[in-house]
Amino acid sequence: MIGVAASTIATRASQAPPDAVTVSPDLYRTRLENDRVRVLEYALKPGQTEPLHSHQTFVVHFLSDGRIRSTPLGGQSAEQTVKQGDTAWREPMAHRIDNIGTTELRALIVDVKPCR
Repeated sequence: MIGVAASTIATRASQAPPDAVTVSPDLYRTRLENDRVRVLEYALKPGQTEPLHSHQTFVVHFLSDGRIRSTPLGGQSAEQTVKQGDTAWREPMAHRIDNIGTTELRALIVDVKPCR
């Protein structure tokens, strides 16, 4: 039974969408990385779509106003208006992002790495 559970967990992990930077290196610029965090600068032009990708636990701080549609893996799309200065904590997720606004969406993303 334990072997089956371990196999199921390994299969799910191998099926997780790739990391955001791997999927869309043109949208992210690494500003700092160490064993605790990875700080990314992010920019998504109006009408642009970021394909399905995954994040570990992270904090996002918006540098501009914008309007996005987020579609989680296996879930329902949701539209959101963000304002410059908005900051949010996010648990691990996989999603696709569409910039449905008229301005470039800019943000700083701080990936929180697991403690050792």
